[in-house]
Amino acid sequence: GHIVFVYVHIVWFGAWIVLNTGRIGVHPFDPFPYGLLTMVVSLEAIFLSTFVLISQNRLSEESEYRTNLNLQIALLTEHEVTRVLQMLDAIQDKMGIDNDEDSELADLEMETKPEDVLTEIERLQQLALKRKKLIKHNSR
Repeated sequence: GHIVFVYVHIVWFGAWIVLNTGRIGVHPFDPFPYGLLTMVVSLEAIFLSTFVLISQNRLSEESEYRTNLNLQIALLTEHEVTRVLQMLDAIQDKMGIDNDEDSELADLEMETKPEDVLTEIERLQQLALKRKKLIKHNSR
């Protein structure tokens, strides 16, 4: 994840190649085509790709946790706003103020149930999955 990693590898590979040319008085321990270097680089690639996958899994778990937390906060906020609207409606009634019979306002005053939200999310995910499969099938 840092440019230092690239620089270290440039120096490492350059030194390996220069040492194994035999021009600086050192007997080559890995002559051209540098089979040992190839093996070392392959092993390093295996470990680096494993570390990247582990990091991605960890980031994915953190992202899922944050998404869940955001959903819980949004549901709590929705509950609080609904309660405030209900209280304002009750205050209007108590003070004798005419209440606009707006259907949108009545919808906002209705309590949002978390299970309904989760059901709708699942329904939308299923719909998106079906569309994806249909697009994939039609592209063949």
